[in-house]
Amino acid sequence: MAKLTKSYIDRLPLPPKKPNGAATQSIYRDDAIPGFGILVGSGGTKSFFIEKRINGRVKRMSLGRYGHLTPTQARSRAMETLGEIATGKDPVAQKKVYQAQQITLLEAFEDYLDIRKDLKPGTINNYRKCLDGCLKDWQKKRLADISKDQVEERHREIGQRAPARANNTMRVLRAVFNHAIAKFEDEKGKPLLSFNPVDRLSQNRAWYRIERRRSFIKSNELKDWYEATLNLENEVSRDYLHFVLLTGLRKMEAAKLTWENIDFKDKSLTIHDTKNKMPHSLPLTDHLMEILIRRKACTRYQWVFPSPVDNTHLREPRGSIKQVSQVLSEPFTLHDLRRTFITIAESLDIPAYALKQLLNHKDPNDVTAGYIIASTERIREPMNKISRYIVDHWNNGALENPKNSLSESL
Repeated sequence: MAKLTKSYIDRLPLPPKKPNGAATQSIYRDDAIPGFGILVGSGGTKSFFIEKRINGRVKRMSLGRYGHLTPTQARSRAMETLGEIATGKDPVAQKKVYQAQQITLLEAFEDYLDIRKDLKPGTINNYRKCLDGCLKDWQKKRLADISKDQVEERHREIGQRAPARANNTMRVLRAVFNHAIAKFEDEKGKPLLSFNPVDRLSQNRAWYRIERRRSFIKSNELKDWYEATLNLENEVSRDYLHFVLLTGLRKMEAAKLTWENIDFKDKSLTIHDTKNKMPHSLPLTDHLMEILIRRKACTRYQWVFPSPVDNTHLREPRGSIKQVSQVLSEPFTLHDLRRTFITIAESLDIPAYALKQLLNHKDPNDVTAGYIIASTERIREPMNKISRYIVDHWNNGALENPKNSLSESL
């Protein structure tokens, strides 16, 4: 130990790095002020610190780097900080509180994404679009400076041109605030943010009412839709559209299928990365097998539906969808195909639990469903029934269903 003067610090040797190249540090303590010292790193940095027992635990607090601080300035800062500790204050905790109070919307958002490991890339991309597209000028604003009035006004501004986007943006903002309220606390463990400003929208019933999209391909349009798909030059897009309609899969679940997901021997497919995190298995009908066998013979990629422009999977084939839509009375979306599958299944009196299994729907409040052991074979006949209905309409137009005419019910 010695008094930390400039001449003494300048003579301090740099510690050697570890054999694997990792950095090391040496500690030198001041003999005049207990708890005051300097860290010397093998990379050449020298940093002043104080070390003191606070609330039963030894805590070390950085004062600043040598060069930015002179030994005299560091000594003065050390005396001041040690004096605060002597009066019962915790400078380490106070520093964390101060840093938390300064956190910006963008910093809190990135921290939220870092915590939420369960979010899918598509969800994260949508969240970023909300932040970049609607809250760009707020990203460097402190969370503490975002008021209820500002939230209400911005929600109204966005809603004038895009009500659904306004709601989605504020839901993302609400999630970030809830995350910050739960994580950032003062020295006594109380939240630094006392309220979530987005709650104003619920209190004032200001959320926009968004009607759920209910479009689908009507049964008397199935033949026209099918014939329009046969005219597509891109066979991958054509088979992909057929596959989505015949399975009811979500668009990205189908697009990301690899040959490892397909069991040709068992005539089934299994998707592990699903929306509800539950593996989803479906039996493959004869028509689906035809599609897969054709695709297998035409591709050398791991993807069932490879992209025509790179070595990844197919993205949403907007051009093909637009071309087919021109034949129908109105545009359709990929999710319309899933809705069509569901609507047909329900009209064919598919049992409720079989329908849930076909769609991989999970209801945490349904205790009975938790006791049912899912089996792919259990839904093979319902799957065949739906497939036969769709393919018959493709080939023959609207056929009369003995139990119920979909042409009328849809």
